[in-house]
Amino acid sequence: MLSLQAMAQAAPDAALSTRIEGVVAQAIAEKRLVGAVVLVSRGGKLIHHQAAGLADREAGRRMQEDAIFRFASVTKPIVSTVVMKLVEEGRLRLDDPVTRFLPDFRPMLPDRTQPVITVRQLLTHTSGLSYRFFEPSGSPYHTLNVSDGMDQPGLSLKENLRRLGQAPLGFAPGAKWSYSLGIDVLGGVLEAASGEPLVALVQRLITGPLGMKDTGFAVADSTRLAAPYADGKPEPVKITDEMAVPFGASAILFNPSRALEPASFASGGAGMVGTAGDLLRFLEVIRTGGVPILKRGTVAAMMQDQVGVQAATQGPGWGFGYGWAVLDDPQAAATPQAKGTLQWGGAYGHSWFVDPANELVVVALTNTTFEGMAGPFVTQLRDAVYGTAR
Repeated sequence: MLSLQAMAQAAPDAALSTRIEGVVAQAIAEKRLVGAVVLVSRGGKLIHHQAAGLADREAGRRMQEDAIFRFASVTKPIVSTVVMKLVEEGRLRLDDPVTRFLPDFRPMLPDRTQPVITVRQLLTHTSGLSYRFFEPSGSPYHTLNVSDGMDQPGLSLKENLRRLGQAPLGFAPGAKWSYSLGIDVLGGVLEAASGEPLVALVQRLITGPLGMKDTGFAVADSTRLAAPYADGKPEPVKITDEMAVPFGASAILFNPSRALEPASFASGGAGMVGTAGDLLRFLEVIRTGGVPILKRGTVAAMMQDQVGVQAATQGPGWGFGYGWAVLDDPQAAATPQAKGTLQWGGAYGHSWFVDPANELVVVALTNTTFEGMAGPFVTQLRDAVYGTAR
């Protein structure tokens, strides 16, 4: 497995770097971002790498390329890959009912009927589950105190699944797409199917074989952990425990200390931490077919749209595969990315995409919510990579 140092031996793309550095510098100067690490590879060669801004503004600590970030939903593609590995091994099937592994997890529709939810539906966010931050204040997700995987340090997975199982489904499983806690539920499925804790399973199957030494459900070196911030005027505000940042129908509740609490459940949808370099290494393996962690045919299925463009998972033109959005129609999406591009992000301020047709992998981990995930910076960076900035 190539290290970042080996990848960086290729000549950098000076023009591309100039464009990206301009975008990053502008976002920091305008106080939209506090700090960022941006890595770009083409054909397996690192053509741009930079750390900019501050990892901790109050401490005056500069951002470094080996900074550790709270991944939030960047966790999902890694855990989804573990699901597909267990499918390859025959330990579970995509059309297995969830109750085969979690017999007590039986959420009902509003009419009190109890539908079958499959592993595939959890994996593709078509199960009828939701996130608390998508539900209006006073909803069952709020009254049951369901965790979105970024709050309530020390909460167990068993207890969170108990709470989630009491909330009504938003729709019949398979009826449509809605981003959800499905991958957290799959964390419980994986533990039951394998007999291993999710933490150990991810390390054995993904992070260990790929040498992702700084990535996992616990912080390897707290001195490199980036402090989190939320969008604010005149500058981003530091995120503290129990801070609710408006998003969706209500707000995302953040507890940054959760990443330092060993008793917190391993959230399959939002619980990991890691570095940009580790993430790039993982995405490069996906881009090139999955070896040594998955078979090529498995990765090919993961890279196919499994739900349809009507889901608009990243806006018009985007469907969803196993673990990420899949670009079906670049024209509808108004993007220079090629058809088949994979893309997702994380609520703590991250974005990434893999463009197989152009052999590109782009990773941007920032410490600023939500600019680094869904603000103008994401589009500006994308256009800088392709040289299509308007």
